[in-house]
Amino acid sequence: MGALIKQHLIDPEICIRCHACEEACPRDAISHNDDNVVVDAAICDAGGDCLGPCPTGAIDNWRMVATPYTLEAQLAWLELPDELEHDVADEPAPPPPASSKKEVAPASAAKPVVNRYPPSRPIEAVVQGNYRLTAEGADTDIRHIVLSFEGADFPFLEGQSVGINPPGTNARGKPHVARRYTISSPRDGERPGAGNISLTIRRIPGGICSNYLCDLERGARVKLHGPYGKTFLMPDDSQARLVMICTGTGAAPFRAFTMRHQRVMGDLTGRLHLFFGARSPDALPYHGRLQKVPDSFLAKHFAFSRVPGQPRRHVQDALREQADKLAGMLGEANTYIYICGLKAMEEGVNEALSEIARAGGHDWQSLQGQMRAEGRYHVDTY
Repeated sequence: MGALIKQHLIDPEICIRCHACEEACPRDAISHNDDNVVVDAAICDAGGDCLGPCPTGAIDNWRMVATPYTLEAQLAWLELPDELEHDVADEPAPPPPASSKKEVAPASAAKPVVNRYPPSRPIEAVVQGNYRLTAEGADTDIRHIVLSFEGADFPFLEGQSVGINPPGTNARGKPHVARRYTISSPRDGERPGAGNISLTIRRIPGGICSNYLCDLERGARVKLHGPYGKTFLMPDDSQARLVMICTGTGAAPFRAFTMRHQRVMGDLTGRLHLFFGARSPDALPYHGRLQKVPDSFLAKHFAFSRVPGQPRRHVQDALREQADKLAGMLGEANTYIYICGLKAMEEGVNEALSEIARAGGHDWQSLQGQMRAEGRYHVDTY
């Protein structure tokens, strides 16, 4: 067999066509049609500028090929082709790029349906409710929006997301790009059997899509595509211990995780742990509802950074306060870690976990890599 080429490809099943990678590529190697976003092998230099901006990880895919896939072939794909079988001893595949943070789903997780409704063929939903979660006086407006599919089938799992293109065009006359939002209800719906989902949306000043969604009234119709996401999934294992770390609207998947456990898992005393950071209690979505969940079912650790008269505390501080308990949990094979929220939190959380692991006699870099490879470490920051 001749020399193989490592070709950079985009997974059409989980790409939400936001075109962030296309804008980030300095060599203009990425293009798109109405269905797919693709990489031109003749131009791509594997520089990695496109990896960071991708919100779903669709951009982080590579295949060893004898002949590169053409743009025409990629534009017609519904899913990535299978890995090429070849003699590994004759032509070993190179390691993934240093910037790659490849994750896999938990082994016991249900198999997700991905991209049932692509951007070119979205599904329409009706707004059943739009409720403000944060206090009226809070400087953050976060909404709980319930959408009904009116009997249409929209299969999804906790941890998956949907894409939404706000109506209208930008200053250049092009349609607004998609934004991705994690579903905040469990797989059987906001209300079991009702065929609906919920989203947790923060109004961003000047944000085209967030303001469009936060202003929706009951009865309005919204087009969605997806669902997306194949790895940030919940283990289907009553013995699993979940450590959920979030800020702001990063609580969305953990609300879904918790509701799923409440409905089907039974007694999970000591197995669910939530570390939740916000500026203040009135800026923390679902704060009142979380207070009603028994601590024996969900251990809650809040961290507030803007409470007058109190020292600033961030979510990593809450982790450090539970260092003794977490250090023991990190060494157990049934512990799963999920991190979701603003990207700025990721570094501080990682530093705290590194300190906690070291105190427990673990090398965090090695343990983190092992957990990720086993589907027990997941990050979704934006």
